[in-house]
Amino acid sequence: MLDRSQTVGMDCIVKISSWDRIKIHVCSLLCGLWILLKRLLLRLWKANYAGGSLEKRGSPPACLLEANLGSHAYVKLKGVKLHYVECGGGRDRPLILLLHGFPDCWIGWRQQVPVLATHFRVVALDLKGFGDSDKPLSARSYQLSTVVAELRSLIAALGVRSCMIIGHDLGALLGWFLVHCYPDVVTKFVAISCPHPNVYWTCLPKTSAFNSRWLHLSQLPSLAEMEALTNDVGIIDLCYQHLKTRKGQEAYLDAYKYTFSRREDWTGPINYYRNLPFWRVGEGRGAVNVPTLLLTGNKDPWVNLESIVKSSDYVEKFLVKMIEGASHFPHQECPDAVNKLLLSFLIEKPQVKSPQKESSLGLVNRMFSSTMWYGKEVLDVVQKTTSGVAGIPTRALALAQTGS
Repeated sequence: MLDRSQTVGMDCIVKISSWDRIKIHVCSLLCGLWILLKRLLLRLWKANYAGGSLEKRGSPPACLLEANLGSHAYVKLKGVKLHYVECGGGRDRPLILLLHGFPDCWIGWRQQVPVLATHFRVVALDLKGFGDSDKPLSARSYQLSTVVAELRSLIAALGVRSCMIIGHDLGALLGWFLVHCYPDVVTKFVAISCPHPNVYWTCLPKTSAFNSRWLHLSQLPSLAEMEALTNDVGIIDLCYQHLKTRKGQEAYLDAYKYTFSRREDWTGPINYYRNLPFWRVGEGRGAVNVPTLLLTGNKDPWVNLESIVKSSDYVEKFLVKMIEGASHFPHQECPDAVNKLLLSFLIEKPQVKSPQKESSLGLVNRMFSSTMWYGKEVLDVVQKTTSGVAGIPTRALALAQTGS
């Protein structure tokens, strides 16, 4: 008899209802009309209005070219060429594939690659449409089935049958689909600042830079690209405020602005938002058996704790951890705490026993039950060796104890 990992595939992915698709498109049209009207009024009010100046950037910052983080390489799949940076020795080591978020590129993992490479073979990928990877302009090139199949092919092209996945934001969203569709190619999964796709789109906080308004705007051709480029790629300043306050990090802000300085640098990344919101994992398909770490900053304005907790319903074995004082980029803001937590989760091999299912367990109850079941050994290691990592808040613990 075939096990679940051999029988599942893209058939576990379903499209949202026709009514939900109509609502997205209607809201997109209204949002587009409002943006165009606002731009027209600004032009009438300010004769020289051009949406903010865009500084010309001719050569890449040195940090994008340095080889101290690993060797730059390319892999050519059937329909796309992908760029990645590899570090950590030969192919005899377990592989970790790093999938960055939006708007980001491989350089976003600069503080994880050297640490992880002491134990693993590490590949930091430029997702299709980002950085130095191919940037097809057609939205069809970013269909979910295509992207997930390409990631699976990439793993095979790297010479392994399976690997560990660490994803942040958009990269974690793709990782969620990968572990559902092809759990046989993922041995462990870390989702940073990203709920499960069945929760993600219904729990977008208004404080997020990429909230429901952005979702609707991105469905329209060109407008989202135009907005992203205004005020000298001002959206980069908004996303990476933590780079402005840390000494020696200003160069990376310039690197991001260089990476996203052209209109075509945005079309590919935004095309993910023109596809992913329309897909979910089919309910009733069962939770995946891939050990999963759900990691988020306790000050993240783009992700709420409730959505992270709800995400635990889709995995059998998981840990939930919050990074104290971190916002949406905990791996950049608090790298030491995140790195220690990653190593504890990825290296340790706890004795895993199947928990007894109890229908009376509520959502938060199940989280605590599974966390303790997944391995008291792992939990103890994490708590003893990780500084700056916050546990679940007291209020959540009280809810778990009362069963509310």
